[in-house]
Amino acid sequence: MKTYRDLIVWEKAMILVTMIYQKANSLPAEKRYGLIAQLKRSVLSIPSNIAEGYGRSYPKDYLRFLQIARGSLFESQTQLEIAINLSILTK
Repeated sequence: MKTYRDLIVWEKAMILVTMIYQKANSLPAEKRYGLIAQLKRSVLSIPSNIAEGYGRSYPKDYLRFLQIARGSLFESQTQLEIAINLSILTK
């Protein structure tokens, strides 16, 4: 592995960010704030933390950033479920 871009998890996280942003941007303006804005921030955090951690000098730092990315994933899953429950998004 030469770079974080070689990580499948980073590639999939980038696809997720793109999908969420495309869907969110197609929503009416009044639905883009609050929950959807927070969802966009949390999904963006996933690949960002993977990349930032990869750039750290120490393995423990990298692991910490991976833990943060994982936490952002769980946050995003919860926000998606709430958005679906409120009929802001569909499955």
